[in-house]
Amino acid sequence: MKRDLLGRKLVVTGAARGIGEKVARLAIARGAQVTLIGLEPDRLRDLARDLGPAASWREADVRDGTVLRSAIDEAAQVMGGIDLVVANAGVVAYGTVRQTDEASFERVLDINLNGVFRTLKYVTPHLERSRGHVLVVASALSFMPLAAMASYGASKAAAELLALTYRQEVAHLGVTVGLVHPSWIDTDLVRGAEVDLPSFRGLRNRLPYPGNVTTSADRAAAAIVDGLVRRRSRVYVPRAVVVANWAKAALNSPLAWPWARRFAARAVPSLEREVAALGRHDQLTPGTGTSAAETKSP
Repeated sequence: MKRDLLGRKLVVTGAARGIGEKVARLAIARGAQVTLIGLEPDRLRDLARDLGPAASWREADVRDGTVLRSAIDEAAQVMGGIDLVVANAGVVAYGTVRQTDEASFERVLDINLNGVFRTLKYVTPHLERSRGHVLVVASALSFMPLAAMASYGASKAAAELLALTYRQEVAHLGVTVGLVHPSWIDTDLVRGAEVDLPSFRGLRNRLPYPGNVTTSADRAAAAIVDGLVRRRSRVYVPRAVVVANWAKAALNSPLAWPWARRFAARAVPSLEREVAALGRHDQLTPGTGTSAAETKSP
């Protein structure tokens, strides 16, 4: 195992399970000190114990700026600074705009967008001192709309622009900023969505490559950790997701609309029925997170 993070001090939000846990494990194996931040204290405590003296943990909700700031400052105190950050906490909600309630939509935005803002805001003084690097976990849906995932896609597109703006603002401080764009990751979230929403599997299978493939959480974590080591500005999981970024203008053009309209017409009615029958919209995102209130699909 490479030791290319030896002595580096890393903070991971949404660290209790899924991608966050995998990133923490791999980063420690490669020499880092890691502070785990999330909402599941029992899981965080057990994970930190399993990872050994290089790991510490703090319970914090990214919706609460005061608590999050304290957790970040305490992490810096315990580790002697912060060199690297993975802003990973997020939730997903299923449902079309007409059927999603306001509270659900606002909650997704508060965690996935405002939570990233709060994380970036409060790590900045520490990253300035270390001239560090931060990776914001966005999504393939940052540039590719998908019916019945409006709140998630909107939050991830906004998080991308937030990160790109922040990159300009902190460049003179020596801080570098990157984005992670995963497609579907093999987590409890994706597996659970396929059980709860049978049409979800069919929708995914009809998407063009790489939207129709699933990547392991281990592979996603390895790409993220490599992105930290190399201070990458973009990390695509799988790498073919880069094509969607390059082609986003074409994907959203009038030329592509006839296909998108036919695709949505097949998928939306059954998805709406299944979401309504399920009786809930918010979904736990174990691939990146900590609890139903804070925690990857694409």
